[in-house]
Formats: sequence, C-alpha cells, structure tokens
Amino acid sequence: MRVTLSELESKYWQDLDPWNFRTSPYEQEKFTATRQSLSRKTYQSVLELGCGNGALAEHLAPMCQAYIGVDAVERALTVARQMVPEASFINAFFPCTLPEGPHDLIVLSEVLYFLDTTDIKALAQQIVDNWSAAEIVCVTYLGETSHELQGDQSLEAFKSALGPSFNLVNVRCTQGYRIDSHVPLERAQ
Repeated sequence: MRVTLSELESKYWQDLDPWNFRTSPYEQEKFTATRQSLSRKTYQSVLELGCGNGALAEHLAPMCQAYIGVDAVERALTVARQMVPEASFINAFFPCTLPEGPHDLIVLSEVLYFLDTTDIKALAQQIVDNWSAAEIVCVTYLGETSHELQGDQSLEAFKSALGPSFNLVNVRCTQGYRIDSHVPLERAQ
C-alpha cells in the first residue's frame, strides 16, 4: 500500500520541516553528497519528484537553467517557493503526468519507497518514454520505514522497471543512505 495524501499533509501540518531537512547535519551532508554525485556542473532542466519543502532544491537550482520540483503537499511547496523563488514548484500527487520539459537531470531523493510497485512502474515508464537521455539520481534511505516497500526494495523495483537501457549504479553508500546514478552513454564517455 502506498502512502496517502492525507498522511503526507498531516506531517506538514504538524511541522513545516517534518524530516529536519534544514537543521539535521545528516540531511545537509546527504544533500551535499547528492550534488557531488552529479556528472556535470550545470544542467538545462532538473526535475525533482517529491521535493518537499525545497531543501534539496536549494542545492540543485543554482546548477540549472530551470528547476521544477513536484510535491503532493501544497503547504510544503509554499515553503519551497519562499526558499527558492527562482525555481518552479508544482503540486501533484503521483501517479500523475510529470511536467513536460527537456529535463536532463531527474532526481528521486528518498521518494521511491513512498510508492507501491505499480506506481514505481508507471514512474519508470514515463521516464523511459520521455527522458531516455536524462541523468537519473536516486537517493535511497537504508533504515526501516513504515512503508510497504523498504528503500532497497523500491530501488530494485525501479531499476527493474527502467529496463536494461538504464544502468543505475551505486556511487555512494553510507550507513543511512545510498546514491545510485544513471549517466547516459553519450555523457559517460
């Protein structure tokens, strides 16, 4: 079973930073590591699914001509818009059609395990159909969650759903999280 919109909204009604993105040294280190894992210094268009209150967007938006963050919770996006006014933020609850654009970087930071396997397959299919030349970065929490799929399980489901033309490889692994990246062949050489 996937996480419901009401569960996510409840988290942000209790606290505008429910996972301590802005104050946790662990989260800040993870954001820095995410940025360091990227293959390039600049991008045309970044798409981040599950952007929350924009904490990671603060690290990514300066690297691109256009940043689009998608999140289900409007209250979180209000904070994100204040923190990163040059970025675009869209309120949507997956499964949905992702924003069109020439996205050359797609970031999925600790979002896959909020989905079920059907949603993960739908997400992968949109990426395959629309952004086959995009770099993909997945940040995966390695601790126990209260969700149906744990982090590693959701990552494996996503890798499988993307198919063999996408090669997500581990670029960093810590006790708490891992970062996997797919760099298209034309950029990997």
